Amino acid sequence: MSTEFTLPDLGENIESGDVVNVLVAIGDTLVEDQPVIELETDKAVIEVPSSVTGTITEILVQQGDTVAVGQPILKIETEAGAEPTEKVLATEPAPVAEAPKEKPAAPAAPAPAPTPTPAATTPTKLVPAAPSTRRLAREIGVDIAQVQGTGPGGRISIDNVKAHSKKLHESRAAAPAAAIGAPLPDFSQWGEISREPMSKVRQITAARLAQAWATIPMVTQFDKADTTDLEKWRKEYGKKAEAAGGKLTPTAIIIKVLGAALKAFPQFNASIDIANQEIIYKLYCNIGIAVDTPHGLLVPVVRDVDQKNIIELAVELGEMAQKTRERKIGPADMAGGSMTISNVGSMGGTAFTPIVNPPEVAILGVARSSVEPTYVDGELQPRTIMPLSLSYDHRVIDGADGARFLRWVCAALENPFVVLLEG
Repeated sequence: MSTEFTLPDLGENIESGDVVNVLVAIGDTLVEDQPVIELETDKAVIEVPSSVTGTITEILVQQGDTVAVGQPILKIETEAGAEPTEKVLATEPAPVAEAPKEKPAAPAAPAPAPTPTPAATTPTKLVPAAPSTRRLAREIGVDIAQVQGTGPGGRISIDNVKAHSKKLHESRAAAPAAAIGAPLPDFSQWGEISREPMSKVRQITAARLAQAWATIPMVTQFDKADTTDLEKWRKEYGKKAEAAGGKLTPTAIIIKVLGAALKAFPQFNASIDIANQEIIYKLYCNIGIAVDTPHGLLVPVVRDVDQKNIIELAVELGEMAQKTRERKIGPADMAGGSMTISNVGSMGGTAFTPIVNPPEVAILGVARSSVEPTYVDGELQPRTIMPLSLSYDHRVIDGADGARFLRWVCAALENPFVVLLEG
């Protein structure tokens, strides 16, 4: 019999996306879980898998089309009695506890990937609510899984959704809105121009950075690490990483250093909950890596870096960077970061001020290392110096703590055996 395969629920209140590529053709034999299209949402490019088995008789979309959830994509001839399986695309990793059961003791004084409010960190789940209630939540941009139901068994009502939406708007109103900017002049009066639409990735990057700049009081501090000995160590042990299929890059080493630093300074592995006037401390340690791609800046996350050795991190980092540049990562790969690294060393520059990736509270910028004359024990020597820039949310982190954190990182890079051989 003939059936239609429609775009399934993408989760995270994503209602539509642009077709980047159609992966099947008329006459193909389709099996369940086989990717049928690549779809670009405001999060990333994802592959949409089939939920039905059969022969494709018609393709209803083409590259460049905007497709909404529930819209037919393919017509498929299936065996009698076969019904498509309803699926929800997982757009987040497995549940993680955002707040520890026992909050670690914060120092004297005790962020950004991609929404005006902290990105949801729980996967799509079934909640008790009527279809009309779910529809209202979708229409006004509310994640129904975050709504507290007051009905029997926690059932969510329309009033619950409205109350939750009101609370969100009130919390957003407390922070300054990102300025849209003054109207642009007609540039064509001065010469020829051309226009092209922003990609989904560029749109969400622009929105997130504007939101971060408008709502987070950021401070950037600078320091330098003498990595002369580290470079010798990296070249010596780089062959072990190559034998395992990776490359022992400075970024791989910095990831390991940050894993130890976040344990020593828990306020950097946190998020601020302004609505509830709380600081959320994370017991996991996931590091986001800003990757420059032809399609825009993407930030995949390396997970549990404190539990992996330097060789494992080097291999995983290489695989993730390649996957990112080939647009093979999904939203789940870019969620749940503790802190982000932006390394522009391969492109040059002496320093820069990276912008915090909310809901994180800190980001480490790395510029190009250079050989500089440096006095060591009264003797002038050529030393390899790595410039570092640390931007952080001043609501959570004081300047003294920022200076101590960055100096700790520098000291660890100058004496790599302190932390690099752990795990």
